[in-house]
Amino acid sequence: MKEIQQLRADLRKKGGELHVVKNTLFRIAAGEDAAKLPADLHNGTTAFAFVFENEPDVAKALLDYARTSRKLVVKGGFFGGRALTTKEVETLSELPPRDVLIAQVIGAIAAPLTTLVGTIEALYADPIRVIGAVADKVGEGAQPAAGDSNSPEASASPDPAEPEAESAPEAEAAPEAPAEPETPAETESTENA
Repeated sequence: MKEIQQLRADLRKKGGELHVVKNTLFRIAAGEDAAKLPADLHNGTTAFAFVFENEPDVAKALLDYARTSRKLVVKGGFFGGRALTTKEVETLSELPPRDVLIAQVIGAIAAPLTTLVGTIEALYADPIRVIGAVADKVGEGAQPAAGDSNSPEASASPDPAEPEAESAPEAEAAPEAPAEPETPAETESTENA
């Protein structure tokens, strides 16, 4: 009896209740749905687990108890207006909890939307970044690079003709230095002659 009390407490935590009922009362309570259930489902001493939330957790708790204790045999179930076999109850117990299922469905819906949002953002964000970079360069005093010869890239590489043009005026402006200084002997001979 203590094991059954422990099972009932465990089921309450998981959103279910366990009740032992008389089969005649069950047939009256089930009404027309009792005819849908297999006859062996409500023969002999019968306990019903009523589940209010987390159906997989309650089914798992019942099956675990049935495996460890020979006092309980899961014969089937009734879920969503239809009768379940023992195999279907086992399949139900293998499902993840409701919160996990909801998260998986939301994730499956949100993943393509997230990808779409990222793609759309890239379509308008990339040109904005390029415009921002050009605006920063212009703000620093540089010309925008649009294939113009006055662009920073073009002005950074010197023109090979410019250094020659700059060195020519320097050569003209420099005074001519005498080829060789005259010696005093040569000066006298030129003066005597």
